[in-house]
Amino acid sequence: MIIYNVTTIIEESIHEEYLNFMHEIHMPEVMASGKFTSCQLLRLTEPINEGITYCAQYFTDSSTKLSDYRETYSPKLQEDFKERFENKYVSFRSVLESISPIQ
Repeated sequence: MIIYNVTTIIEESIHEEYLNFMHEIHMPEVMASGKFTSCQLLRLTEPINEGITYCAQYFTDSSTKLSDYRETYSPKLQEDFKERFENKYVSFRSVLESISPIQ
């Protein structure tokens, strides 16, 4: 399992708008790419940062699907996000690979 993680620190003033956008528009658009099997949105509670930190995680079974998503779909979705929340967030992406569950 591969997890595409997008960590975003947002200004508190856009907190509700961000959550609505993620749940109603952005995450459904990412899932509509057909490259991911599921997703979740997490709020970071520690450590405390300026603003509010969220991690959007998208799960896929293939690095090829992730690469295709990043090349084909991600640029436009990132641009849409930037236009909507310009200068009110900082974001970075990471990729994690599930090794095995602990028994």
